[in-house]
Amino acid sequence: MYCSFLNQELFDDDRVTPDYFALNYDTYFHLFGLNAQVSTTKDAQGNDSIGYHYEPIVEDLEDDYGKLGPSVFGVDLDTTEKKRQAIENAIGDILPVRMQMNCLTSVPTQEVVHFMGMENMMYAMYDYPDLYKKMMDRIADDTLAYYHMLEEKRLILPTTAFEGVSQGSWAFNRELPGWDEWEKRPFTTKDVWGFMDSQESVGISPAMYEEFIFPCYEKISRNFGLFSYGCCEPVDPIWDNCISKLPNLRKVSISPWCNEEFMGERLQGRNVIFHRKPSPNLLGVDPVLDEDAVRKAIDKSLLAARGCKMEITQRDVYTIHHNIDKARRYVQIIREEIDKHWQ
Repeated sequence: MYCSFLNQELFDDDRVTPDYFALNYDTYFHLFGLNAQVSTTKDAQGNDSIGYHYEPIVEDLEDDYGKLGPSVFGVDLDTTEKKRQAIENAIGDILPVRMQMNCLTSVPTQEVVHFMGMENMMYAMYDYPDLYKKMMDRIADDTLAYYHMLEEKRLILPTTAFEGVSQGSWAFNRELPGWDEWEKRPFTTKDVWGFMDSQESVGISPAMYEEFIFPCYEKISRNFGLFSYGCCEPVDPIWDNCISKLPNLRKVSISPWCNEEFMGERLQGRNVIFHRKPSPNLLGVDPVLDEDAVRKAIDKSLLAARGCKMEITQRDVYTIHHNIDKARRYVQIIREEIDKHWQ
């Protein structure tokens, strides 16, 4: 729970801290019944580093297609209840425990890389295009079956406030139904936020994305009430022919690798949030904050997002060199630049 207000206390960030302890149900989804095998890399001293590698279970898609069995999914209500009771016994007298569901998240291409590896995935699109499309369609169907299970067990909970929408973003909105409505009827996926991204497909052309990836993503995402798309991959190459056509889209990632001027023009006047993620290099590389560089970068983003609904989230910073004041100053500069543009 300490993490809930750490950013606010240390960095003067504006994340809102809830007045309850949120607990998620212990749900699980194992695509095709496969368990990914992960090996970590070592640093120069032989210690585990932050790098890791997935060992391919499926190498040649045609030869190994039989390994793609039924997806396994469900919920463990017993372990969920034990967690709830333990938390209530520990802090329930000072902070109530509330069941919560973050947004529904589905990242099919990440799942594929986990059991195939990046190189095998790329070759499979070229060597077995029809079989690859069949696999992606199965992923969509199995994902929706998992969501249907959540609906039947009434585990779809409101996403209108403190719930996460991935990418360091939050669910606050007035479009989706809240707890008052949930008390009256079971919720479906159409009542909540969903999130998807496809960083793993950045190495293929926009035309290949449209042919091999987007049908699966469109099939899943159209079932959400509101939809957030994207992580670090640039969305501008696939915007016009794909992502812009999703009617429930309300938030799109504008990463450091994205053409933010292009996306600002496309999102101007639309009800889709320009979710800007400044480069982590601004904060994490140099021990001393380059304030001029920060101002220029934020000013560039604010100009690109004129006429748009904008949100700024800083992600992927692995170190601030033990300098809390540097991070606090970084947040302050962003606010100062925003204030200039509002005047």
